[in-house]
Amino acid sequence: MIRYAAPGRINLIGEHTDYNLGFALPIAIPERTVVNFAPNDDNGITVRSDREEGSARILLDTAPGDVGGWAAYVAGVVWALRRAGHRVVGGDMSIGSDVEIGSGLASSAALECACLGALLGAVGIDIDRVEQAKIAQAAENEYVGAPTGLLDQLACLFGEPRTAVLIDFRNVTVRPVAFDPDTSGVALLLVDSRARHRHAGGEYAARRESCERAAAELGAPSLRDVKSVEGVTDPIDARRARHVLSENQRVLDFVAALGNNDFARAGRLMIASQASMRDDFAITTDHIDLIADTAVEAGALGARMTGGGFGGCVIALVGADNVDTVSAAVRTAVTAAGYPPPTITRTHAGPGAMRLR
Repeated sequence: MIRYAAPGRINLIGEHTDYNLGFALPIAIPERTVVNFAPNDDNGITVRSDREEGSARILLDTAPGDVGGWAAYVAGVVWALRRAGHRVVGGDMSIGSDVEIGSGLASSAALECACLGALLGAVGIDIDRVEQAKIAQAAENEYVGAPTGLLDQLACLFGEPRTAVLIDFRNVTVRPVAFDPDTSGVALLLVDSRARHRHAGGEYAARRESCERAAAELGAPSLRDVKSVEGVTDPIDARRARHVLSENQRVLDFVAALGNNDFARAGRLMIASQASMRDDFAITTDHIDLIADTAVEAGALGARMTGGGFGGCVIALVGADNVDTVSAAVRTAVTAAGYPPPTITRTHAGPGAMRLR
């Protein structure tokens, strides 16, 4: 039996910068997806999930379009691995997870990376983590059909306790950055709005297309190579590009703030990021805005949506002695507005994907 686990992730800052070859700063979270795989000589994989009824059957020669729903992520990994020239064997697979689905916490990447690790372990293959991330991304992009960047997979694979990972997507490099706010009397709160989102929806793809149009109009291969949005004629495309440019700088400034243990500065950058996602990139919702704004008004150092947008979670940096006050204010404001009560937890950076013994 091969047992492999991969975590969800929180993106501290750097939203929609990955497919624009910019910067992001995620952490792995303690919640994870665990895959148990018993290989055999079958020509397919029978897979079960603790969140779904019944099982799904995935043939080893599966192709995009063969499998839908949650099992498409597993099938996509099988397909992407074989396309990359790696051997895959059949067997029985069971999946368990406590990463919330649709909350912007990379539940799909956690599933992909855990399945990938189990399938590689079954045949004794060791692949560089960056290459693993690219294989998992191909599964999501080309098999499932969600045009996501590489952030989630890299965060799941490279996460470490008390550490964020600074990702440069142009060079596909990952650098550890110390992130342990608890030692400075600061808590990282995760507020799940319970409003679910879907990356395969048209809005995410529309943002990516807008960024690509802006870069093409400026004669650049990507927005990473752009210094100004001047020259972008479509006002919506210009705003989308402006978010990416300013967000890249905020990531670098956030890393510098962490280096100085300046969580007040880090919080202000989170507030600016939230405003940019709301006004320029238009990926927040009234519900998400209410959570972020209320947290700051109640004394949080900073708060922002995390993840692809249109629902999901908000993160907040809060003084440890102010956690209860901020949490209560958010709950009161959200329920008064008629939204479901949010789930609020104190979280931290956890380990990345690994084989379990």
